Amino acid sequence: MKKIIFTNPLETGIPESVAKLALLNDYSALRAWREHLGLTQADVAGRLSISQAAYSQHENSQTLRKSTRIKIATALGINPAQLDF
Repeated sequence: MKKIIFTNPLETGIPESVAKLALLNDYSALRAWREHLGLTQADVAGRLSISQAAYSQHENSQTLRKSTRIKIATALGINPAQLDF
């Protein structure tokens, strides 16, 4: 799977492949992005300095606090607005 790295922090587009992952598999936007980027929950948790179990709770949550969304988006290399779909 091709990894996309966003260098422009103002990038707000959502790749079709991310949207398809979310819609066809009933994934959260967070999970769709993680899988699109080829990362495991443990990979992202490590970037956030939290446990995999704690990250899993974020990924399965219906809503994320703004500060949490910003931290996770930064760890994924995306704009926080790209998690809002």
